[in-house]
Amino acid sequence: MFLSVFDIFKIGIGPSSSHTMGPMVAAGRFLDDLRGGVERIPGAGDLYRLGASLHGSLAFTGKGHATDRAVILGLCGLLPHTLDPDQAERLEEEVRREGVVRPEGFEPLHFDPDKDLVFDWGPPLAGHANGLVLTAYDKNGHAYYQQTYYSVGGGFVVTAAELEAQKAAPKDSKPATDGPQYPYPFATAREMLQMGETSAKTIAQMKFANERVLHGGALTSKIDTILSTMDECIDRGLVQEGILPGGLMVKRRAKAIYEKLQAERGNNLAQPHQANDWMSVYAMAVNEENAAGGRVVTSPTNGAAGVVPAVLRYYRDHCIGATRQGCRDLLLVAAAIGGLIKSNASISGAEVGCQGEVGSAAAMAAGGLCAALGGNNAQIENAAEIALEHHLGMTCDPAAGLVQVPCIERNALGAIKAVSAASLALRGDGQHFMPLDNCIQVMLETGQDMNLKYKETSTGGIAVNLPEC
Repeated sequence: MFLSVFDIFKIGIGPSSSHTMGPMVAAGRFLDDLRGGVERIPGAGDLYRLGASLHGSLAFTGKGHATDRAVILGLCGLLPHTLDPDQAERLEEEVRREGVVRPEGFEPLHFDPDKDLVFDWGPPLAGHANGLVLTAYDKNGHAYYQQTYYSVGGGFVVTAAELEAQKAAPKDSKPATDGPQYPYPFATAREMLQMGETSAKTIAQMKFANERVLHGGALTSKIDTILSTMDECIDRGLVQEGILPGGLMVKRRAKAIYEKLQAERGNNLAQPHQANDWMSVYAMAVNEENAAGGRVVTSPTNGAAGVVPAVLRYYRDHCIGATRQGCRDLLLVAAAIGGLIKSNASISGAEVGCQGEVGSAAAMAAGGLCAALGGNNAQIENAAEIALEHHLGMTCDPAAGLVQVPCIERNALGAIKAVSAASLALRGDGQHFMPLDNCIQVMLETGQDMNLKYKETSTGGIAVNLPEC
């Protein structure tokens, strides 16, 4: 399965790609089905009311991740990449007050969030930990149309049927005969290295060639838009103050840390490990913005959105010889690695824990930075493996279901690990014991064996060991 750089890096809103962006996208798909004239369930009358039920992790941590708000706005016809925060706030208040949604192309449809949006605390649906069932009803309460969606991480959404088809499909690199034909259709890191050796091209060059099939001459401009959006998110996070929403009373810290670092510039007394503080503050700025519901780029998820942007900013502003093309190559290589992880394992915290989110992001950033600093393909693969290997077993246990504790600091440490992994790989020749493919498989198996309470349900770990106030 080919995943574009723009599948891995999507512009959206916080606080969660799987719990906020995904349900909003699912609601949009549901409306599109209804607009397309789906065949109604036999015996149903005219369309009158909408309903939704959240299952598994979407139910357990949905309030903290604003999943209810995402469903409401999605049924109003809003989408993450174009959402206007001011309009969204007004629409949500209106729906909660009137019990009606007014998506384009429909007469007003009844939807009372207090009655029609159900948090199901029972076992998760069979397909995935993040399940969402949307139903349209007639005036007598008879089901008109129903669809089950799974939010599988990073803003990706599939129906139950699509998920089953993906699971049944053979995992090989043979390109589909009825779709785009990519010049370098690698499905594993091993194939990626083999194709690079055969073609004498870098991973960034191969990824760029694949992307050109879809995006043509607009590709570089689109990559630059992602880079600019990441930069803007950091810049916003570095000037904001106050308490993050949600009730934990977590204080924004990025601005104060940034101001101290700026004051220490040129000070010969500054400690050499100050470089870590710069990486940390960039990552924290992004994840504080995400926690506040701001505009971020999934990298590959919202919960891990700070790692790649932080390493990009560190490369651009602190590394000798940094170039704009280096930034583009970093993003392309990061997307290639993220695509391998997404296709062969998971980037969903609800499925495999935070090793699939921050761990994946660190692997992506490490490989990308290694490429930008001149590493060869073998060193890039080594950098990604080092970073992922040392996140194995990391749980996803957000306090109160909010992407704040431990998520904000976890992104900072993920960025530091990514840079360390890239540096270690550049000191070697690319030869190493554990291949990236094997490490990805270990991550998947570890996540499958992980207790459910440590996979974004807020029923274990840090989430239940909080100070008593």
